[in-house]
Amino acid sequence: MARAARPAIRLGVSSPIAIGPAARDRRPPSGRGSRPAAHPGGGRAPALRADGPAPPAAATPPAPAGTFPGLRAARTARAAPARSRHALPLTIDPPAAPFFVVINEGSGKHGPGSASEVIGGVFTEAAREHHLDVVEDAAALPAAAARAVERARARSGVVVVAGGDGTINAVARATLASGCPLGVVPHGTFNYFGRAHGLPTEPVDAARLLLSARARPVQVGLINDRVFLVNASLGLYPELIEDRETYKQRFGRSRVVAFGAGLATLLREHRQLRLGIADGPSMRYVRTPTLIVDNNRLQLDELGLAEAPAVESGELVAIALAPVGTLALLGLALRGALGRLGEADGVTRFVFQRIVVVPAMPYGSRRVKVATDGEVVWLRAPLEIRVAPEPLMLLAPEPAAEEQPAGEAPAAETPAAEKPSPS
Repeated sequence: MARAARPAIRLGVSSPIAIGPAARDRRPPSGRGSRPAAHPGGGRAPALRADGPAPPAAATPPAPAGTFPGLRAARTARAAPARSRHALPLTIDPPAAPFFVVINEGSGKHGPGSASEVIGGVFTEAAREHHLDVVEDAAALPAAAARAVERARARSGVVVVAGGDGTINAVARATLASGCPLGVVPHGTFNYFGRAHGLPTEPVDAARLLLSARARPVQVGLINDRVFLVNASLGLYPELIEDRETYKQRFGRSRVVAFGAGLATLLREHRQLRLGIADGPSMRYVRTPTLIVDNNRLQLDELGLAEAPAVESGELVAIALAPVGTLALLGLALRGALGRLGEADGVTRFVFQRIVVVPAMPYGSRRVKVATDGEVVWLRAPLEIRVAPEPLMLLAPEPAAEEQPAGEAPAAETPAAEKPSPS
């Protein structure tokens, strides 16, 4: 059933979202299933199933009094999610489709041989047609990505990107609506996107995987229609990323340098954001140094947050910190590094499919500094954050056997050549 039309957002008077221990008193009853993904028409999209559309979802019960409809506070235990809408593997036909590769040689770590030499060598050895487009400056990535997509569409080929999460984001933006699958060779500092989807962290191994990998749908987040694959944030976190890039230019790219830059950022004085967060007709207000929206299960698991499975069930996870002092903020950062952020007071988390964030801004200001997958940009307020209506088709290995839903037999594989072509 389609949702009713959403009224215009008004900055009315309402109670703030509780941050810290009080947030636990507002938890709705646990055990609710995951909501299906957002649909372009405004309603709910049916879950992907091998035997046709899923039956209509049951009506969502009204939120308890005093809570924010659509914002579900953190839970200590979540029910097992329904089968993900990303569970059906798709194959590339033909499997020998040419690769159109965008390589950012300025990304991440540098081992023996350049990324272009390693990747080109693997594809040449396998007699796989490939075309390399090497860039040294990140500013050239959008044009290189557009060229790769145009050539891949003309040849029914595959777009491949080698670089860190920011580079992958730039090429994914161009690939998302093209109908082309995307192959990824992780070549950055943290490689959250690649590691979350089971891709090898060594370029030679990741390139070899692409020769036989299958295309699988992967959830994408949008903030004002700008793609993010790992996370999007505003406030303190974008400042941390800017400082990290400055330190990297001076001291090189490594996790130690990134950690030092983050520590220096946390020790500085920082301002608190005042945010209105809307879902439908309701508006609540939050004071926080940073708001982070995460779309990466690995990152959420490493932080120790129980909401991590939500990103595999058509939702995003928002994290807001309480307005605390420097020492308390350092304590939260330490808990996050130890994978125990979920145990900390002063952290509010909720899962959602779509929200609108309205920052309190000086008169005449309309743009907000936002970070998406490690790249800082300025976006016009208000900020609409949602799950993209269509997934990214990613070349990835088959999921592990334990990810198969209980009581469900694995689907029989059909060779690519025997699969019927789409009508």
